Amino acid sequence: MITTDPTTLSKAIESRDADGVLAWYADDATLTVLDKDHPPAAPLVLSGTGEIGAYYRDVCGRNIRHEVRDLLSTTDGLAYAQHCRYPDGTAVVCVTVAATRAGRITSQTAIQVWDS
Repeated sequence: MITTDPTTLSKAIESRDADGVLAWYADDATLTVLDKDHPPAAPLVLSGTGEIGAYYRDVCGRNIRHEVRDLLSTTDGLAYAQHCRYPDGTAVVCVTVAATRAGRITSQTAIQVWDS
């Protein structure tokens, strides 16, 4: 069952629940990731819930602490900052902006910055 309450998304992220995160995506959604390995000239673009699900199963399967901050939502979009920490202390911050339709993400851009 999908809910349009964005706190369910942040709870899924923070509890590393890949299926809970994936439930927020429309079947034809796209996720564009920009980070140290995927610069603007060559972003990682994932299409559909199959590719997006595989991405989140990988991320959620890692021993990383996630905290969602500054979550904002409107009738047609949402944005938040995700602060992550690996057991060795390495920190990652991901800022994301997403368009939604009928409570599901249709397109998302996520920009990640890593500690060196």
